[in-house]
Amino acid sequence: MNTAHDPDTAHSPAQLASALPADWPVASGWQPLIDDFFAGSAGRQLLAYLQQRLDAGAAIFPPLPLRALELTPPDEVRVVILGQDPYHGRGQAEGLSFSVAPGVRLPPSLQNIFKEMQRDLGVPFPPFPNPGGSLVKWARNGVLLLNTCLTVEEGQAASHSGKGWELLTDAVIRQVAEGGRPVVFMLWGSHAQSKRALIPQGRGHLVLTSNHPSPLSALRPPVPFIGNGHFGKARQFREQHGY
Repeated sequence: MNTAHDPDTAHSPAQLASALPADWPVASGWQPLIDDFFAGSAGRQLLAYLQQRLDAGAAIFPPLPLRALELTPPDEVRVVILGQDPYHGRGQAEGLSFSVAPGVRLPPSLQNIFKEMQRDLGVPFPPFPNPGGSLVKWARNGVLLLNTCLTVEEGQAASHSGKGWELLTDAVIRQVAEGGRPVVFMLWGSHAQSKRALIPQGRGHLVLTSNHPSPLSALRPPVPFIGNGHFGKARQFREQHGY
């Protein structure tokens, strides 16, 4: 069995092993978009860059860059939570924004996400290490956990920003936003909010904005993350639309 393609295995590779999109499974509804991107010049340049860095011995995370698109098919997206960059510590990133692999200690931003859920919804704060900080269950239940850049090198935050991933993830956001179903978009921090222009008005989407959940901004104005009420608003939206 090829464990790299088994999203539930605990023994998947710790880092990217291939710069071939064929080795990065996605749900069938995303496949046309993925194929078009990697057939174009920007996609080819991105793959060439990844191969060059792999050949140079770089440790690149996560092992499956498109995992968010594997676990959450486009016709099942109900909520989009947009992150910026994968975690750059070994064993942390699992291809889903804000999520960490099972057994990894909760990063501060994820702790604040859980704290706001507890405050807003009365959800118990998850004890470490079980259930921990893996958000795979969210992804399997319609929450698209998308970073705008999908790879990073070990110990070097934002090292792959501007290499082409953003063109692909912008296209993913557009596909969701231009679909026929109202969706909740949670845009936390200025980087995520810069993507608001990709979400057309008049389609019934709920766009929620606040500061980033990072401790540097979670309690600061103009819209503190703690207390933003986004999870309760998303629940109300879901109930209104019969999700």
